[in-house]
Amino acid sequence: MSATLAADRDRAANPLDVVEQIVSANEWAFDRRSDGEMAAEAPGKWCDYGLHFAWSTEISAMHFTCAFDMKVPAQARARLHELLALANEKLWIGHFGLEGEEGVPVFRHAVLLRGARAASVESLEDMVDIAITECERFFPAFQFVLWGGKPPAEALAAAMLDCVGEA
Repeated sequence: MSATLAADRDRAANPLDVVEQIVSANEWAFDRRSDGEMAAEAPGKWCDYGLHFAWSTEISAMHFTCAFDMKVPAQARARLHELLALANEKLWIGHFGLEGEEGVPVFRHAVLLRGARAASVESLEDMVDIAITECERFFPAFQFVLWGGKPPAEALAAAMLDCVGEA
């Protein structure tokens, strides 16, 4: 890359400003910790999800995580890693992982914005919506493995059933 290019040309506006508007519009609790970091809590069907957004001006990228309200006991992590691998095969965008010493399941995604003036409201809304949707879709599989004692493949198959109608 040419050193004569102006640095400003490749720098995107801070997408956390847009994320803050989205979170506020949904009336979710949030904490804008700095220009580069924001945390929020979004309600789900199965649990509340901890959202974390980190913006790097140096690489014009935003890293996003959506954490389950769940801790994975150390003895269950091998089975859960197998489930994560199977679940990740079914995703188009983002991936599941375990975070921290407590083993909190998270959905992760990063957005590169180099050369863009700003992230669109629609793309950031989609990013959050996709994360929560995937967490909701796979939550039962996590529960089946952790608390139901099911093997990961069986838990995933049970969670992926598309039910028709309501009981």
